[in-house]
Amino acid sequence: MNNPSAGGNRATNVRYRVVSMAVLLAMITYMDRSCISVLAKDIMRDLSLTKLQMGYVFTAFAAAYALFEIPTAWWADRAGARNVLTRIVTWWSIFTIATAVAFNLAYLLIVRFLFGAGEAGAWPSVARVFSRWASKRERGTVQGIFFAGAHFAGGTTPLLIILLSAWFGWRTIFVLFGMLGFIWAIVWFRWFRDDPAEHSSVSRSELEYIEKDRPREEGHSVGWEYWRRLAARRNTWALCLMYFPNSFAFYFCITWLPTYLEERFGFVGWKMALFAGLPLFLSVVSDMLGGVVTDWAYLRFGPRIGRCGVGAAVYLLAGAAMVFAAFSNQSMLSAVALSLGAATSMFALGASWGACLDIGGKNSGVVSATMNTSGQIGSIICPIVVPLVMKAFDDWAAPLYLIGVLFFAGAIFWAFIDPRKPIFE
Repeated sequence: MNNPSAGGNRATNVRYRVVSMAVLLAMITYMDRSCISVLAKDIMRDLSLTKLQMGYVFTAFAAAYALFEIPTAWWADRAGARNVLTRIVTWWSIFTIATAVAFNLAYLLIVRFLFGAGEAGAWPSVARVFSRWASKRERGTVQGIFFAGAHFAGGTTPLLIILLSAWFGWRTIFVLFGMLGFIWAIVWFRWFRDDPAEHSSVSRSELEYIEKDRPREEGHSVGWEYWRRLAARRNTWALCLMYFPNSFAFYFCITWLPTYLEERFGFVGWKMALFAGLPLFLSVVSDMLGGVVTDWAYLRFGPRIGRCGVGAAVYLLAGAAMVFAAFSNQSMLSAVALSLGAATSMFALGASWGACLDIGGKNSGVVSATMNTSGQIGSIICPIVVPLVMKAFDDWAAPLYLIGVLFFAGAIFWAFIDPRKPIFE
């Protein structure tokens, strides 16, 4: 990011701290999300659950997340991200801790559903924050930094849990992870403001820099016409279909990947933890580079190449890597290829969410929530489809072939997105 000119007063960089708080949010989110996949084997053992039943538990979270994503984002667009994100983080922290006292399948399904309902809208609410705090020329980079923090935390979670498991059982680990969110929520509510102009630490020069190319907001559309316009636009549908494979593949990584590594290649202990976290570790670099590249291409070649061209190329590479990982029977080579494929797809996150901000304008929260909800459909069906496909073909490679094909389809849908055409203008 560039520093604004002092313009006759003390230059400030409060927006950097806003991004830092958002990154901490992302990190806590992914720790709470992904810890259950690493602990799944212990949970299944203690609660006598089958793989398919555990798949339903994973899906309960994703189903609730998808159901409440758009309403929560709509609320954030109107009530502001300060209040909404405070509620979101407090809610999910409560139900992370509540997971610790699970005693049967029914209870676990209810708690994980409520967990998902509470966390829904977090990502679009952050997009809303960035739409007001980040200059248009920095949006891809900011999104890349945000997702890099999330994936770094997700990548370290398996290793952290292996370490904590030497002293604590899975129930205590859920309590420890859940407590982190309460600290973040208190700091956020006391310090953050929805509009940079309302923050006492923002200088005049920084405010001018942020608002230089931000569209003037004249209120929000309401009623049937608002939702009809959202649903009828080609950009909306193309965004949704494009994002589906990304979430499907990612949810495989945070749900079934540890089991896949153990049952297909015999990885256990630290080796399993390392390769279970490797896709997210590599995604940190991919997120950062993807954000920078999409912003550079946006300025150099325009929004179509900067967003859609980058996204389509990335999906083609990710699909090829997944197919190779499925085809290869060499454990290390396959595991690395899978990790590279998943990480490569994350290169497109800056382009994906940057396109939402370009297309959504003052309604970025709802537009990004709509895209993310379609992704959550992939998250909903992935935990159930994966064991069913594996059982049908009696081969753990089969789900990877499916993921590869989905990425190839996603590359096609990128061609139908036009960031130059806002949905609500």
